[in-house]
Amino acid sequence: MGFMNKQFFRVGFSLLMAFCLALSIITQPAMALTAQQKLVSEVWRIVNRTYLDETFNHQNWALVRQQVLEKPLSDSNAAYGAIQTMLKSLDDPFTRFLDPEQYRSLQVNTSGELTGVGLQIALNAETGKLEVVAPIAGSPAEKAGIRPRDRILKIEGIPTENLTLDEAATKMRGPSGSLVTLLIERDGEAETEIRLTRDRITLNPVISQLRVSEQGTPIGYLRLTQFNANASTELANAISSLEKKGAAAYILDLRNNPGGLLQAGIEIARLWLDSGTIVYTVNRQGIQGSFEAYGPALTDDPLVILVNQGTASASEILAGALQDNGRAKLVGETTFGKGLIQSLFELSDGSGLAVTIAKYETPQHRDINKLGIKPDKVISQAPLNREQIGTTADVQYQAALEILNENSVVAGKT
Repeated sequence: MGFMNKQFFRVGFSLLMAFCLALSIITQPAMALTAQQKLVSEVWRIVNRTYLDETFNHQNWALVRQQVLEKPLSDSNAAYGAIQTMLKSLDDPFTRFLDPEQYRSLQVNTSGELTGVGLQIALNAETGKLEVVAPIAGSPAEKAGIRPRDRILKIEGIPTENLTLDEAATKMRGPSGSLVTLLIERDGEAETEIRLTRDRITLNPVISQLRVSEQGTPIGYLRLTQFNANASTELANAISSLEKKGAAAYILDLRNNPGGLLQAGIEIARLWLDSGTIVYTVNRQGIQGSFEAYGPALTDDPLVILVNQGTASASEILAGALQDNGRAKLVGETTFGKGLIQSLFELSDGSGLAVTIAKYETPQHRDINKLGIKPDKVISQAPLNREQIGTTADVQYQAALEILNENSVVAGKT
């Protein structure tokens, strides 16, 4: 019996020792992460938590992090490179890393002022080529005749195929008065080299005028060039002013408007709607959020919206909301087709991360991404210079006038 007790004690003691040894292994502190590794992990966690595609482009996202952290990261640039490698595996040009300078530039851009050539650009998801979404009104790029869908092959002789979106944008920015050379490719034309003088670009996004149709109807013409932080307030002021001047109908020109802030698109839709859904958002859980109009609208007058291939993102949200709610007729060409929503995160070292967190659908649940919005009246048009917009040479504008005149005649009869 004593032997049995001793034997049990030995076994019990050895088990206890083994447990203590295991516990000490578990509780030993892990190797401390370097500042560079922490930044990579920070980005990984944000994407892991928020990215729209829960398959992470059909790959093991945890393994991607492990492989990136296996390599030594000696400084910030090495960390930035590792992050870009990690994000590239998602194959989503809109989920991207911005170094501190690029992040500050983006904040300036959406707040209303920048220096450069005035091009809004995107990577074509199918071809991988750098494409012009639209030139900013009055910018050096617009004056030089650069058009939506033009492909930028080289910047200062450097091929763009190996550049990220932000690297390309940074190369085109620079001090006012300095020169930059772009090699442009356009369907049906030879490659063209264009030299541009950079300039300070004022981002007042609204142009407004009261015009009178041939039938004598006072028409408010509003051109919105982008959705920055000023857009909603500026457009509300313009509508109020045109109402006081007696506008009886409106044309809202969203051609070559590449979008911008989602919130600005929603706020502008509310200026025109008494009630109704503006947009649905769908995240990776399939959960639909929605943004509603709660009125009152600033005007109930008839509205026609002009769109083309350069109408993108927040512009498409606005156009889709007003078309689906029966508030406006759309005239022009099928829009660009960017239906993904990015959220911007500031990282611990002052850099930034844009992540695709959701897609949007119009009030009638149309998915716009890569499809665009088809106008009620499809009218193609050769490119115009700025002086021709809204004139007799502008066939899309003339078609909008015809629709408004028909509406006013019908209204007159009833």
